[in-house]
Amino acid sequence: MPIKSRIRTVPDYPKKGIMFRDITTLIKDPVGFRLVIDSLTQRYMTKDLSFDTIVGIEARGFIIGGALSYTLGKGFVPIRKAGKLPSDVEEQVYDLEYGSDKIEIHRDALTKGEKILL
Repeated sequence: MPIKSRIRTVPDYPKKGIMFRDITTLIKDPVGFRLVIDSLTQRYMTKDLSFDTIVGIEARGFIIGGALSYTLGKGFVPIRKAGKLPSDVEEQVYDLEYGSDKIEIHRDALTKGEKILL
């Protein structure tokens, strides 16, 4: 079964006209979750692409990014929703189809010139 077919699509969530891709059906399936992590691991092990750290955006990025960080032997840096990090942060406001939100990263999480996979 292909990866895409393991992801549930929820119409009109969280707002009418939005097609929400719910990965909980993928990550609860041990075969599906392994498939996606193994596929991404192969992709980034074999590509002529170098990076130092994996950065993941809350919350789905933590799940996929954390597992990928482990399989590739890289560090992991979280980008969180506003107000969740305890130290000095950089922040970015972004627009959604249904509003706007803000994300934050610790100021000392990355160093100048560090290459990341987001």
